[in-house]
Amino acid sequence: MFIQAVLIGIFCYLGALSVPWAFGLTGGWYTLSRPLVSGLIVGMILGDVKTGIIVGVAVQAVYIALVTPGGTMPSDLNFVAYPAIALGIMSGKDPQVAVTLAATIGILGTVIFNFMMVLNSYWNNKADKAVQAGDIRGVRLANGLYPQITTFLMRFIPSFIAVYLGGQYIQTILDHIPDKVITMMTVLGGMLPAVGIAILLKQIVKRNDLLVYFLVGFIGIIFLNLNMIALAMIGVLLALIHFNYRPSAVQGGNNNGTQNDDEEDEF
Repeated sequence: MFIQAVLIGIFCYLGALSVPWAFGLTGGWYTLSRPLVSGLIVGMILGDVKTGIIVGVAVQAVYIALVTPGGTMPSDLNFVAYPAIALGIMSGKDPQVAVTLAATIGILGTVIFNFMMVLNSYWNNKADKAVQAGDIRGVRLANGLYPQITTFLMRFIPSFIAVYLGGQYIQTILDHIPDKVITMMTVLGGMLPAVGIAILLKQIVKRNDLLVYFLVGFIGIIFLNLNMIALAMIGVLLALIHFNYRPSAVQGGNNNGTQNDDEEDEF
C-alpha cells in the first residue's frame, strides 16, 4: 500500500492547479484532475479498474459543472479526484457512498487549498523584493520553484496520509457505522449527481423548450435501455435536425427584403 499511496500522491500533485509538468492546465487540472480520468488512474494503481471507473463516473457527474472563477475553489476537485476516489474504492461500498465521501473530502480540501494560497503569497513578496534588488535568479526561484515545492507538499502529504493510513481503516470504520447512516449516505450520494447535472443544465440551457432533448436522453437510458453509443448517435441526429431546420432570422430578413423589392418592381 505504501507504493500505491506514493503514486496517488504524485498524481494528486501533477493534477493540481498551477502545476506545469503535465502540459500545464490542459494536461493537469483539466485532464488529470477530472474524476472520470482519475478514476481510471487510481483503479489501475489499486488493481481494480472497473470499480475505479464506476466511482469516477459517479463522482464526475457531481462536479461536471464545477467552475473556479478567480481561483475561488468551492470544492477542491484535486483531492476529490485522487484520495477521495481511492478511499471510495477501498471502502468496498456502493459508488453512492463514495460520492458522499468525495463531497466531504472535497470541502475539507478547500481548507488546505486556501492555506496553500496564503503560503504562496509569501513567495510573491519574495519575488517583489528580488525585482527591486535586480535579482533575476531570485525572481525565477520565487515564481517558479518555491511555489511548486509548497504545492507538492500540500498535495502529496495529505493525499499520501489519507490513502496510506485511511485505506487501512476506511472499510472497518464504514462497517461500524449504523446501517441507517449508510443508507442516508447512499441516498444523498445518489442525489448529488442530479445536482451536478442540474447545475450544468442551468448554465448551458438558455431556453426551457430545449430541455426536451434532455428528457429524450433520460427516456432512452431509463425506459429503452439504450447504451451510450446509441444515445450519442440519437443526440447527433437531433442536433443536425435542430440546427439545419430551425428558422433563420437572416433568411427571414432576406426574404422580406426580396418581397419588398418585388412589390416595388410591381408598383
